[in-house]
Amino acid sequence: MQNTSPYKEPEKWDVIIVGAGAAGLMCAIEAGKRGRRVLVIDHAKKLCEKIRISGGGRCNFTNIHTTANDFISGNKHFCKSALARYTPYDFLDLMAKHEIKYHEKTLGQLFCDNSAQDIIDMLLTECRDAGVEIHNPVSVNGVRPIPESPNGLKFTLETSKGAVTCQSLVIATGGLSIPKIGATDFGHRIARQFDIPLTPIRPALVPLTLNADDKAFCKTLSGVSQDCIASVKKQGFRENLLFTHRGLSGPAILQISSYLEPGKSLSIDLLPGQNIEEELTANANKKKTLTNVLAPFMSKRFAQEWVDRFSENRTPADMGSKKLRAVAEAIHKWVITPSGDEGYAKAEVTLGGVNTKDLSSNTMESKTRSGLFFIGEVVDVTGHLGGFNFQWAWASGHAAGQAV
Repeated sequence: MQNTSPYKEPEKWDVIIVGAGAAGLMCAIEAGKRGRRVLVIDHAKKLCEKIRISGGGRCNFTNIHTTANDFISGNKHFCKSALARYTPYDFLDLMAKHEIKYHEKTLGQLFCDNSAQDIIDMLLTECRDAGVEIHNPVSVNGVRPIPESPNGLKFTLETSKGAVTCQSLVIATGGLSIPKIGATDFGHRIARQFDIPLTPIRPALVPLTLNADDKAFCKTLSGVSQDCIASVKKQGFRENLLFTHRGLSGPAILQISSYLEPGKSLSIDLLPGQNIEEELTANANKKKTLTNVLAPFMSKRFAQEWVDRFSENRTPADMGSKKLRAVAEAIHKWVITPSGDEGYAKAEVTLGGVNTKDLSSNTMESKTRSGLFFIGEVVDVTGHLGGFNFQWAWASGHAAGQAV
């Protein structure tokens, strides 16, 4: 199926897909099953690296609770059609066909029992069975539109193996996240070349960095996690926060990072579901130190560092109600302004991309450039943490595969 020999002359294909990731391979499978002659081109020596490293090597391949509300986009309705036509249960049917075992972790997140390689092998097997050809490592050096053609050819691709032509061109190259495994801005450049607008692009699902003072505090707690609610305006996520030597990470922080505008603040409730003011003012706790009052609700190390930074380690009996209320408010509403984030190197996805106003929500085809499709992460549809971005890859790839 994989081929690296040079092209002798421009070869004609029904469909060329650039990018052999989750979305690209799903699109190829569906198009191939429809009898289309499909070529997938990828610049990487090793295919599907993002699948391979996801979920700690076990691939959080979908989320059974997926809805359109789990995605960020300039058009919140755009993803509904594709998600409705290819659901998590459709992907589970494919898993069952290949006898791949999986398990659910928290909040509907599904992972392979064995490894992410099971997913990769399944996709490549399905491509082979559908007659799809995959050529890698092959780089695309340029894309040119073909003027009116009687045989329906619309694009010529100049590649490191020579020229190829096609009727339908699908861009499935992803975003800028994790450049060490080959992420590039190829998809964004193609969109610009054909005057297809992009929404603002930045890292998402990314750890946050802090100013020197806050960073020093977090460094003392590096490795400590804490249940919390991280919020920006009306959007909040209850999951764990993780202190790092650079700042803040963990699921709650990664989630809220997608909503946090640069230079803005977020609010963190470090004891959600608790009323710590009641504990601080309870008769039984009046002669305990603040650290000992807080310790049952967080690690003693965290309680000690928090009190040392934000208060004196006195007993509630030595403090007035106003001070105790201020301590409680600081715990339930820790307001912090990050200095930035750890960038695309640590971001799980790219926020923004090809503007959905230019795409058909039914087919993923450009409304202004016939035969040109964009799917997956390169599109301005960004999922929450927990398998949603993979589900968008499967669903958008399936939608385009039915149309190319």
